[in-house]
Amino acid sequence: MSAILKAKERTGSQRSNLRQLRQEGNIPAVVYGRNTENKSIFVNSIEFLKTIRENGKNGVISLDVNGSKHDVMLTDYHQDHIKNEVLHADFLVVDKSSKVHASVRVNLVGDAAGVKDGGVMQQPVHEVNITATPGSIPQSIDVDVSNLQVGENLTLADIKTGNYELNDDESTVVVSILPPRQEEEINSGEEQEPGQPENEEGRETEASQE
Repeated sequence: MSAILKAKERTGSQRSNLRQLRQEGNIPAVVYGRNTENKSIFVNSIEFLKTIRENGKNGVISLDVNGSKHDVMLTDYHQDHIKNEVLHADFLVVDKSSKVHASVRVNLVGDAAGVKDGGVMQQPVHEVNITATPGSIPQSIDVDVSNLQVGENLTLADIKTGNYELNDDESTVVVSILPPRQEEEINSGEEQEPGQPENEEGRETEASQE
């Protein structure tokens, strides 16, 4: 059963109207879809955050706009991290039998054998793009790393998919175990200046959302 989030239509898009909505504890939003007329709405900020926390960012929400209900997914939202508040949200009307694109978090499970041997775990990818029906989108994709040895890695091709398709290149490395760094002894008479460790490569965490 979808979580229910109440919404009301809004009129006026001037900055003063939006500011007043936010001051009253609401979030301006838009609901749109292939066979749906775009509507400007607003939702209660506390109810919105509660729904997303309980339902997950990719969960299907029953959006009640003035008594008319739509199955929607949250496709985007803008947040003011300084004030810790959501400024705007976009909801897509979905058909539960049609497939949609979503970005899902990768969750590493287990203690890697290579780390116990002194290796360093590196996770270049934290989110992957998938295609699935709205009800089949997982909250996260679990990747078991317990058997991963020093010098080994796991790619998207190693991930067992459920009721969804991976959209990213299957050769993409999700996690790898780097060998422990060998510290070189410097036997010079000069005093060493404190230095900063080199940045490790492969820290790209960018994930696109269609």
